[in-house]
Amino acid sequence: MRILACRLDNDGDVLLTGPAVRALAASGTVDLLASPAGRAAARLLPGVEDVLVFDPPWSGFSPAAVDPAAVGRLVAQVHDGGYDEAVVFTSFHQSPLPLALLLRMAGVPRTAAASEDYPGSLLDVRFRREEGPERHEVEAALALARAAGHDLPLGDDGRLRLRDLPPPGVDLPARYVVVHPGASVPARAPSPAQAADVVEALRRSGRDVVVTGSPRERDLTAAVAGAPDPGVLDLGGRTDLAGLAAVLAGADAVVVGNTGPAHLAAAVGTAVVSLFSPVVPASRWAPHGVPHVLLGDQEAPCAGSRARDCPVPGHPCLTSVAADRVVAAVDALTPELLEATP
Repeated sequence: MRILACRLDNDGDVLLTGPAVRALAASGTVDLLASPAGRAAARLLPGVEDVLVFDPPWSGFSPAAVDPAAVGRLVAQVHDGGYDEAVVFTSFHQSPLPLALLLRMAGVPRTAAASEDYPGSLLDVRFRREEGPERHEVEAALALARAAGHDLPLGDDGRLRLRDLPPPGVDLPARYVVVHPGASVPARAPSPAQAADVVEALRRSGRDVVVTGSPRERDLTAAVAGAPDPGVLDLGGRTDLAGLAAVLAGADAVVVGNTGPAHLAAAVGTAVVSLFSPVVPASRWAPHGVPHVLLGDQEAPCAGSRARDCPVPGHPCLTSVAADRVVAAVDALTPELLEATP
């Protein structure tokens, strides 16, 4: 059986779909249709044979314009793939129906998705997601896979997982904590000043710190890392996603907002101090399957707003978290290091 898994979102969303993809792979050969923003994560998922890429005009913070030629190429590529089935994974607020229509046009004979909207003839399996915010996105994706007739094999615990990673490609301290200050959505990240305070507080506690970020975040990571310090390593822009995963895998803990690297840390089994802005519910998006401490005012006025930029002056849901609380959370997650500290 040839199955097309579809997740047209960012890297973090794709990572959260990983266990469901493994459930599909237990039934057959799986290719994954990803957006440009998620293809790097798609290539790291166990169970994925090939990655197809399409930039959807109905999704993302800056959606692509409708391009009939690109749509035609996708339909032709899916048709040529000879898929027996497609499973469209979306977050609770997204509609799978635009893609379901293209899959029908490509001749896919069976399509499953979660949809609150009437799907007409577009879906063969219309899954109804449970009401309420309590189901994590990982569990929701697995529930859809099961509704489509696929489940994890025996022995698979359903945690996030990656393929074998290459070495990080940079010299790292023997023991370190990662601080990742950026996020694709500004409302979900600490301020640069707050992240810099966290780095300084971790250094005062005797820990080495590695600051990470994308190529677009070099100025941010330089500001957060601060003045030259042999105990602070700025890796802003120096790793791809696989290299970042390798850096996170070697860390004692990761301090990060609600963004893709939080889920990347969970996928490599590293504990997370989550500076979590409540613009989306933590019950759905917190680090999955690893020890973590959730910090941030989850009852702040922005809660549930899905805001891209903080609607409350001063970003109090996160700025209310003092740097010493972050250090205490790191200590709680790594007690063996406390015992070894002179």
